[in-house]
Amino acid sequence: MKLTKKGHACVRIEKDGQTLVIDPGTFSEEDAAVGADAILVTHEHFDHFNEERLRTALDANPAAHIWTLSSVSAQISAAFPGRVHTIGEGDSFTAAGFDIEVHGQLHAVIHPDIPRITNVGYLLDGTLFHPGDALTVPEGRRVDTLMLPVHAPWNKFAEVLDYVRAVGPRRAIDIHDVLLSDVAHMVYGRMLGPEGPGTGGAEHLRLTPGESLTL
Repeated sequence: MKLTKKGHACVRIEKDGQTLVIDPGTFSEEDAAVGADAILVTHEHFDHFNEERLRTALDANPAAHIWTLSSVSAQISAAFPGRVHTIGEGDSFTAAGFDIEVHGQLHAVIHPDIPRITNVGYLLDGTLFHPGDALTVPEGRRVDTLMLPVHAPWNKFAEVLDYVRAVGPRRAIDIHDVLLSDVAHMVYGRMLGPEGPGTGGAEHLRLTPGESLTL
């Protein structure tokens, strides 16, 4: 499969002539999901869910469908009748030729005074995991490639590093990074690389928006 990093938390994954996009939010490119056969949304926050991005993609491909949790599907199902599928933790389905498992229930804690919303992560073909805004470990699954949320109001570096160790992937690729400067990327890269405390053997990679990697 071919992975292309898009803006912030959005990624495009292509396999056998089909394309799947995860989390085309407001910080992603306007056409981030155009050409997708399937779109997955992890939760309702604007940097992951943007209705206009979804509308643009579904207008471009009348056969495209969306899979997401109920808090998002309740907002968009009327606009896309028959094309929005509601999922939750423990579900599995096939979309755009990918076998997908749903893991997780809640968004990470931003602050105790802020109510937690729902959030799910998606495991594709048993190898690539996108957790959305949570540090969910797909129990009982050996993840090859982890999409790693490196910076958010809800995390700190120690948690990011321990998350990589807990999942135990072969590689971890940065997402959720639009608020980081180039200097910050250098610091994160050093701490998650050979000079840092150690990622448990996982290779750390950063792709700039538009850059691709064959998995």
